[in-house]
Amino acid sequence: MSKTSKIIQVVLLVAIIAAGINLFFYLRERRSGLAEPKKPEVALDPDYYVTPKKLHPQDLKDAKELTRQPVWIREGYRFTYYPYTGHTDFQHPAGTLGPIEKLDIKDVVIDRAPGSGSDKQVMAIFEKDGKRFAFPIGVVANGDYKIYSDDILFIQDPHELYKHWPADVWKLIDTHQMQPGMNELQASFAIGMGVPEGSGLSNPRIVDYPNHGHPLRVTYTNGKATQVQPGS
Repeated sequence: MSKTSKIIQVVLLVAIIAAGINLFFYLRERRSGLAEPKKPEVALDPDYYVTPKKLHPQDLKDAKELTRQPVWIREGYRFTYYPYTGHTDFQHPAGTLGPIEKLDIKDVVIDRAPGSGSDKQVMAIFEKDGKRFAFPIGVVANGDYKIYSDDILFIQDPHELYKHWPADVWKLIDTHQMQPGMNELQASFAIGMGVPEGSGLSNPRIVDYPNHGHPLRVTYTNGKATQVQPGS
């Protein structure tokens, strides 16, 4: 091979290597330019991290675990309780359980409501003002238990579960008051169950609270109460 041919081959090799290096840097810069920008981290509401304990009762024996610690009503003014003297007096409702009302369950029994046929009620018994009362926490049909106590009761003090809430919010809750700035969970703890207007999916969102005979109409914007008005 002539000297001239060798020089030409070397020049071509250098050119090929240089082209490869340029292509590498071009592709790397292009990938960097097309990379999806890093999304800013969004802090979640601390309420999302609260996971209340549940008993998951499957039968009467499981449900009697409720007698081992105090319980608190999850959603006030929703659940009716009745006089109990060895049998539930379903004909004479005694009232509705209040928002995060604390109860000491004395027993859990099976009882039959009038006109319920073969179905029976699972009743939780508690004492109030020196008398015994009962409220339903499930049903028994053909020996099959459906117990909803996990949806009705906390078995941990809500003050501890949501201790990250400011003291002034807890003061409003404990005195059953509602003010702008509170969220819907705090409202349910303060004034009980609410009924959304319309589909309930809008923003702002309006919720009506019976509030034990003192109705309120609350407007929520982005999850926070922005207006609290007397209801109808």
